[in-house]
Amino acid sequence: MSVTAERIGDLIVPVLSDLGLRLYDLDYTGASLRVLVDRDGGVDLAGLTDATRGVSAALDEADLISNAYTLEVSSPGLERNLRTPAHFAGAVGDLVKVKTRPNTEGDRRVDGRLVAADEGSITVRLDDGGDRVVQLADVERARTQFVGDAAPKPGAGSRPGKNPKSSTSPAGGTKKPKKSKKSQPNSPTTQSSPTTQSEATS
Repeated sequence: MSVTAERIGDLIVPVLSDLGLRLYDLDYTGASLRVLVDRDGGVDLAGLTDATRGVSAALDEADLISNAYTLEVSSPGLERNLRTPAHFAGAVGDLVKVKTRPNTEGDRRVDGRLVAADEGSITVRLDDGGDRVVQLADVERARTQFVGDAAPKPGAGSRPGKNPKSSTSPAGGTKKPKKSKKSQPNSPTTQSSPTTQSEATS
């Protein structure tokens, strides 16, 4: 996580906490800011709308991002990526799909039930009943696995920053025009998330 992303995280965690939400993950690329929020029992559209407004207002006030960016606030969904020790700890008991890095000993694909997780490793119970211990440093990517009929997933609500002359992209998100003293560059293109749903309005 870049320094800017860490500062964004420090800024919005209290905002989300006041709304009864917690920050699950954050991805800032410069052109877009994707914030994943969660709470016990899941997040509905009203919760995502409140989070979008709160995060947008906090970012505008702090003025941490001076360039054009698209803000997307969404829930992690039923199948969520696992990246941090806290993610894995929260997924103990769930079915997971793990892919290890090249040259890691054993099969690269480790599918089963996550039965233990700590700061340095995870333990996955395989279909044959055996346990596979994987060091977090050896995990290339991992996610939970949902089995059954998926309920509709809460999705993303995109909202601009403080410039009132924002425009709407074809993908349904809202673009925040880039600040510039000399010219008005093109705004970035919004990329929709698998959990995208209706746009939150201010």
